[in-house]
Amino acid sequence: MGKLFLVKFSSEDCGTCFKMSHYDSKICEELGIEFVGVMMQDTIMYRKYRNILLAQYPNKEGMGWPTYLLVQDPDSEFKILGEIKGGMTKGDFRDRLKKIMN
Repeated sequence: MGKLFLVKFSSEDCGTCFKMSHYDSKICEELGIEFVGVMMQDTIMYRKYRNILLAQYPNKEGMGWPTYLLVQDPDSEFKILGEIKGGMTKGDFRDRLKKIMN
């Protein structure tokens, strides 16, 4: 399996997204996963990763704030391995991420 990336789609207006930012990238580092933060308002980053988001949510309906997608090879022929939606505690986030890694 190739390198894993957790791509976080969030909004600068989202309080839950901000709360999660205190530990999401740290947990990724702990687990050996590359973290990519994509603010919807950051046009350059959004354009770079929107194909991944739209593969999971073609019209963005049903996505949570934030939405995390665990992906292999995000810069080429990516494969989505799983997702985590919404806010949660640090421990729950770690457990859910470990579960979709396996």
